[in-house]
Amino acid sequence: QVQLVESGGGLVLAGGSLRLSCAASGSIGSFASMGWYRQAPGKQRELVATITRGGTTNYTDSVKGRFTISRNTAKNTVYLQMSNLKPEDTAAYYCNGITPGGFYNYWGQGTQVTVSS
Repeated sequence: QVQLVESGGGLVLAGGSLRLSCAASGSIGSFASMGWYRQAPGKQRELVATITRGGTTNYTDSVKGRFTISRNTAKNTVYLQMSNLKPEDTAAYYCNGITPGGFYNYWGQGTQVTVSS
């Protein structure tokens, strides 16, 4: 059983930056894909960014050019660098990992990001 632990959330002014980290208890190479999702109050959880085992990245349109997903396989950690943050980025951010074939889908406990105007 792999555990994902997020960190790095907090309160930031609009236009500021934060870097979220997702540390896995096992090898992130075991995942076919890892990603970040977010959920704002009263809204459904939505995809923010993903990175495949091969390194291909994908972003939702609203964060393109502002957010960057990356990984450090030696540290078994995935990152989300967020820049030029906007109040609408306020949400709980969750790390996700999916094993090959989609057999297992792991989630972290979430970290809160609040962007103040």
